[in-house]
Amino acid sequence: MKARTKILPLLILPLLTGCVSEMPQAIQGENTKKGVAIGAVTGAILGTVTGKGNKGKRAAAGAAIGSVIGGVIGYNLDKQAKEIANVLNTNVDNSPQAERNPDKDIIVTNTDKFVKITFREAMMFPTNSAKLTPAAKYKVKKMIAVLRNYPDTIIQVVGHTDNRGTHSYNQNLSEKRAGNVARLIKNSGITNPVYRKGCSFDKPVAPNNNENNMALNRRVEIYLYPSANFVINPCI
Repeated sequence: MKARTKILPLLILPLLTGCVSEMPQAIQGENTKKGVAIGAVTGAILGTVTGKGNKGKRAAAGAAIGSVIGGVIGYNLDKQAKEIANVLNTNVDNSPQAERNPDKDIIVTNTDKFVKITFREAMMFPTNSAKLTPAAKYKVKKMIAVLRNYPDTIIQVVGHTDNRGTHSYNQNLSEKRAGNVARLIKNSGITNPVYRKGCSFDKPVAPNNNENNMALNRRVEIYLYPSANFVINPCI
């Protein structure tokens, strides 16, 4: 038992020193702060319930390690979002109105759990088709160039439609569209796990009460997760 206790700090040390030194203040975003806070709380709890000796000291040590690990996750999400936005010639926009802006074909957002890239249908597919346009292939391949630097990122491609037609028809269309984008990503040679999901018209970003709103709802979203612990159901 003592041998394992000694080995653990040796395994953690390279991670802590390497990652903290690569976290310039200039590119720390809100997710870095949230990650640090979440990591600190988790680390402190684990510190108090594991090991022997003074609980206060164990909590402090756990919080310190948790803060760094949590901060690294948040930092990487912020960094990844900015890099993807840059290659797609846009900015990270986390405002609540971003997804309902009809002037944007591509929206890059991020939270403390994932990065999300939203592509409007108009630039991705012909009407009622799942075949990617040349412009869509070009944009997705630009994004893939960034993902090569994040081999541990879990990728989830999600298709959404408006509510014209039956639910089953739109379910099939959303799955095909998500599947074609996912295959394009996977066939690029990256080693990341890639998944696809169709949501039919179950999760609109605007009411399906006019053509402009329906156009907003027809979209493909690509979620980038740092680990399986952060994966969500994007249809609810």
